[in-house]
Amino acid sequence: MDVSFSYFISEVMSSPMLFISALLTLSVIFVNGWTDAPNAIATCITTRCLSTRKAIVMSAVFNFLGVLIMTHINASVASTISNMVDFGSDTHTALVALSASLFSIVVYSTGASWLGIPTSESHSLIAGLTGAAIATQNGLHGVNFDEWVKVIYGLFASLILGFVMGYAICRLIAFLFRRMERRKANTLFTYSQIGGAAAMSFMHGAQDGQKFIGVLFLAIAFSNGQTSVHGMLIPVWLMLLCSTVMGVGTSVGGEKIIKSVGMDMVKLEKYQGTSADIAASLCLLLSSVFGIPVSTTHTKTSAIMGVGASRRLSAINFSVVKDMVLTWIFTFPGCGLISFLMAKLFMFLF
Repeated sequence: MDVSFSYFISEVMSSPMLFISALLTLSVIFVNGWTDAPNAIATCITTRCLSTRKAIVMSAVFNFLGVLIMTHINASVASTISNMVDFGSDTHTALVALSASLFSIVVYSTGASWLGIPTSESHSLIAGLTGAAIATQNGLHGVNFDEWVKVIYGLFASLILGFVMGYAICRLIAFLFRRMERRKANTLFTYSQIGGAAAMSFMHGAQDGQKFIGVLFLAIAFSNGQTSVHGMLIPVWLMLLCSTVMGVGTSVGGEKIIKSVGMDMVKLEKYQGTSADIAASLCLLLSSVFGIPVSTTHTKTSAIMGVGASRRLSAINFSVVKDMVLTWIFTFPGCGLISFLMAKLFMFLF
């Protein structure tokens, strides 16, 4: 299969469906970098370790590196996304359905935002791909449940593991540095939290960047007449393209999201922000190594809740938990149904 950049450009210019797929994928990557990546640096800013602008620039750089380096070393998450559905043997229909699934993400996210329903772009992507695959195959045999079950693992891992590790790491750090003079401790945790925010940004790129790389790689395969990308190596130019778009999206910023995640959920001190970043980064690293797609937002917020619980349960804003559960309840059936209907419409029109 030809996966060169020159082939991609020529196909984009000649294939309207590949053009739409590529445009939608890169747009979602950009929006993800804009709206989701700020979660990685929220605690660093709200504890005043870095100014908003400096933190956003740092996050943009490490998001870029996370997509590029982690995909090159271990592309398990991208492989999971690419192999979790089967669009059938007709690659033209498959490409049309893939475009419909990406369009459905935009429709669902816009509608959910208007209705005030919390969303996750990671879960929207998974639901959209699944709905489109069911539409093309007229049944659940278009879904690879061996890969899809990793999504279920990810739901619980992002919530339970993030909370437990946030709680444990915060208690451990508090114990180890309990005798340190406060001024020295603040200096230490200022720098450690900057490092933690960089690690979170890196792992955000590694997780979310890989998801959309997997989708765009699948679109390229369909345009080549291939029905899957199983066993194929992701080209470096694709990693560079997606990582650059995510980095640019992150540089746009997201101060409202930073305030919501870092300030409204639980008030943090510097050592607690460090604990949350370390816990979330480790959870994302483990998920990436095992090819489990998780929501980086949910992982980070769970870690912050664990940190808050290490002081007292009343320090947590439990409405955030409600939002996470509502995301799961609405996104999978909601976005999946929209994608199913869009795929049927697109296949009829094109």
